[in-house]
Amino acid sequence: MLNLYSGRSNGFSGEDVATVESFAAQAASSLRLILRISQLREARNDLTAAMQSRTVIDMAVGAIMAQNRCDRDTAFSILTRASSTRNIKLRDVAATVITSISGEERITAYFDE
Repeated sequence: MLNLYSGRSNGFSGEDVATVESFAAQAASSLRLILRISQLREARNDLTAAMQSRTVIDMAVGAIMAQNRCDRDTAFSILTRASSTRNIKLRDVAATVITSISGEERITAYFDE
């Protein structure tokens, strides 16, 4: 909401009111655009984090499959059971599995933007 005040009665002409209404419409449009950009940036960051987590989980599932000579579902079940019994997030358990095999402290995935 935009409030304008004048020190005298009928202090604004019709042209003044039209100018202010135009300014208010432009300002509202700019604010909507800023909010939309912020929402899209947040969504992109969330998707990137999800893809990063998924990559680490998939790598760990593959490692468990190789070590235990089992199928994907069984390997994923082993990983989720370890997550549940230790009360640790699945992606953190997966990162621990990959770190124990590769020795790398930080597992990264690269995505084109």
